[in-house]
Amino acid sequence: MHTKVGKDLVQVRKLLENDELVAIPTETVYGLAANALKDNALRKIFKTKNRPHHNPLIVHVPSIEAVSSIVTSIPPAALTLLTTFSPGPITLLLPRKTIIPDIVTAGLPNVAIRIPAHPLTLSLLSSLSFPLAAPSANIFGYISPTSPYHVQRQLNGLIPYILDGGNCTSGIESTIVGFDEDLPVVYRLGGISIEQLHQTIGEVRIHNSTNVSTPAAPGMLGQHYSPHTPLYLVDDISSYVQQFKNTEIGIICFSQLEKSVPGGQQLVLSPNGDLEEAAHNLYAAMHEMDTAGFKVILIRRFPDVGVGRAMNDRLRRASVKI
Repeated sequence: MHTKVGKDLVQVRKLLENDELVAIPTETVYGLAANALKDNALRKIFKTKNRPHHNPLIVHVPSIEAVSSIVTSIPPAALTLLTTFSPGPITLLLPRKTIIPDIVTAGLPNVAIRIPAHPLTLSLLSSLSFPLAAPSANIFGYISPTSPYHVQRQLNGLIPYILDGGNCTSGIESTIVGFDEDLPVVYRLGGISIEQLHQTIGEVRIHNSTNVSTPAAPGMLGQHYSPHTPLYLVDDISSYVQQFKNTEIGIICFSQLEKSVPGGQQLVLSPNGDLEEAAHNLYAAMHEMDTAGFKVILIRRFPDVGVGRAMNDRLRRASVKI
């Protein structure tokens, strides 16, 4: 199979209507999409990604009205989040209607659902008579893709089409919020920060997802988002530099180069120290470092505020446990 890359929405729609897989752009990462109502199409997602079936999928729809068509109820706080942040990087865990197959939710009663903020994909979703299930368009456990090239490097020949929407603007996955008796619970940190949630709906509880073996939502497994090159998330770069030869080390920096390693072996995510810009560039930097031939990748923890919390969460799951 030859994987095409392009912007042909008519071809993409036909492929999806024929239960094929297509990589689609969102503001967060590229998704591997299939008809969310067809078991045979959904099974192709798990097979192509080598994704375990106990890990639920996110369903993508074009509107709040479409959310209502596949869930049985929307708590008031959920509706507030939808109207405030959608289209955008917010995913809600809501009780599903029977139209949603068990394979989507790993048999759990709630479905993860969101409205992506990408014009191409919103146009596609609006033209379809069904929602799309779409986990990240990569091999399971590897770095999430934020460009068509990242998808092609992993899935070329495995899927028929990559819908080219350019580089993802947010660059980090959506925040997932569920509800425990209508009380908001954050199951995955993401593009909408805890501070933004507080300002919008008040207090939220953060679910402890450490060492989860049966996840209630996507992105909760302990080892995830990992490059092939061992990555270390550390507080002090200099102490780890001493353990390796300089030529073997690649460093991903927040805003400034580390003095202990040549600049050509480093990537700076945001010269101005902007966490949003750093999040936008993080996965692309991880992909670049992973193909550069280094023996180890080092990255210092980000400030644990705003989207920095979500970046630290991803890197903790992607890193060698120390």
